[in-house]
Amino acid sequence: MNFELNILGCGSAKPTTHHQPTSQILNVRGKYFMIDCGEGAQTQMQMMGLSMANIGHIFISHNHGDHVFGLPGLIGTMDLLGRTAELHIHGPQQVGEMLEFLQHIYYAEIGYEVIFHPIDTRQHQLIFEDRSITVHSIPLEHRIPSVGFLFREKPGLPHIRREMIDAFQIPVSQINNIKAGASWTTEDGTVIPHERLTTPATPSRSYAYCSDTIYLPELKEIIKGVNLLYHEATYMHERALRAEQTRHTTALQAATLARDAEVGQLCVGHFSAAIKDEAALLREAQSVFPNTVLAKEGLVISI
Repeated sequence: MNFELNILGCGSAKPTTHHQPTSQILNVRGKYFMIDCGEGAQTQMQMMGLSMANIGHIFISHNHGDHVFGLPGLIGTMDLLGRTAELHIHGPQQVGEMLEFLQHIYYAEIGYEVIFHPIDTRQHQLIFEDRSITVHSIPLEHRIPSVGFLFREKPGLPHIRREMIDAFQIPVSQINNIKAGASWTTEDGTVIPHERLTTPATPSRSYAYCSDTIYLPELKEIIKGVNLLYHEATYMHERALRAEQTRHTTALQAATLARDAEVGQLCVGHFSAAIKDEAALLREAQSVFPNTVLAKEGLVISI
């Protein structure tokens, strides 16, 4: 089943000709969770064949323009396309204030409801849950209140062994009961234990998103062991002072966090417009954490 990250944009605040501002789509079994919404997100979705109708929840990390300026247009386009389903937007309180303004000036008569869910950016806590995933906030530190997101797939049920169904003539009506933990009793009274009838469930998958923030080594406890970490790497480490002044992270620092948190893979993005050689940035990160890739528009990472 799908659990994949789609990169719509991975640039930072200053526009360039080779990167769009930050935006992503996490596809979880056909449900789209948008993460940040920089300018150009709609165009990138069309280029990647991603339908806006599949977006039910949008998670905004902070209220800087390169992360939210695509949101007004997206809300309007969804209305033009006849959306009727609710749209849920999660983010710091400042994002809610922006949405109130948009609602008053532009969207007083749109055909669907936009529901805002404020996030306390100082807390690591559950902010969303449905049948398939949980989403927790990750406290970040930037120039304004900023938050990251940790998506975890809920554990699935064990798999029933096909040969056991045939061997013991187990009816289809009992398969879900066995997956849920039941044993099977044959006609002669023999009890076949659940553990013999099944194989372990597919391991749950996880994704952590951290942008924008200074280097926070304590985050390793929150994101420990995630399959994929996206972390901003605005600068090379030679500009560590500049990163600290602007409350950003270097590629070396992002890789250090990935290593210490024992994540499966690191994807770095939010590149400064001043970076002319992104391959050098990748080499810097890979010197600490080899399983690192560069974000780029159109990249799809299966988790």
